[in-house]
Amino acid sequence: MFGDWGTKDHDESIKVIHRALDAGINFVDTADVYSQGESEEIVGKALAGRRDDVVLATKFFMPFDDDPQHRGGSRRWIMKSVENSLRRLGTDYLDLYQIHRWDPTVDLDETLGALTDLVRAGKVRYIGHSTYPPSTIVEAQWVSERRGRERFVTEQPPYNILVRNIENEVLPVAQRYGMGVIPYSPLAGGWLSGRYRKDSQDGPMSPARQRLANRFDLSLPENQRKLAAVEQLSQLADDAGLTLIQLALAFVLRHPAITAPIIGPRTMEHLESQLAAADVVLADDVLDRIDAIVPPGVTINPAENGWVSPALDATARRR
Repeated sequence: MFGDWGTKDHDESIKVIHRALDAGINFVDTADVYSQGESEEIVGKALAGRRDDVVLATKFFMPFDDDPQHRGGSRRWIMKSVENSLRRLGTDYLDLYQIHRWDPTVDLDETLGALTDLVRAGKVRYIGHSTYPPSTIVEAQWVSERRGRERFVTEQPPYNILVRNIENEVLPVAQRYGMGVIPYSPLAGGWLSGRYRKDSQDGPMSPARQRLANRFDLSLPENQRKLAAVEQLSQLADDAGLTLIQLALAFVLRHPAITAPIIGPRTMEHLESQLAAADVVLADDVLDRIDAIVPPGVTINPAENGWVSPALDATARRR
């Protein structure tokens, strides 16, 4: 949310990051594709003089521009993208380097081989992936063991009260392999902040949200169902003496497989409202009421699951 996709004022973005660090947050996650590298540049400025206090993570894979070679999980792109990210972030190493999505067109051993070389060269400390299907998580662990590669130690999936698909397989698999899980979108892109309500006619406002219009178009039936769930969750939060934001973040934190949710504040006000959830622990009866609104393992709008098998994707089938 820093840069052209969100807060364009670099100084304001840096203030938000510094406030988070001062509040005790010590993990910062970004990606090369966020605002086409601008987010990494802002993070680099904010961490000047404080780099050693932070676990710094970034990601590669998404199309960086129109060049078809500037994307994916190939050795060629990994070696180029890591140097670009290090330069923009103003550091000589990354604590965690993650592939942003599974690349089925590149052999896992090629991707893991390149990442292993970066670890051995001291440019990367650990490696992880984001939104991997459970079968690929297992395959990647197998490749690492059999081929002597560094293993992925983290998964970054979408997860929140409205998007619970990873409870079916991803979270149990991650627990089995002792992986850290650092889910993104714990507030469902603003749905669980109270931004979208039944009496609201506003759709996505920021450029980042407009890129995901199918998740925010209030005329879609699946998003109408999300509105209904949010109304019930808001009442539940009131009954529990919490804000909706506190309820949503505390729900993600409560799952034993979760290491830490990644928040994405765009403004100082957003950050302060989210920091208030850090010490909230939900009681079992509150969790039971959440399950009654959105059952375990269910995602209300399947477009938010993050990964769809090419065999099930209509666009891929037409090709």
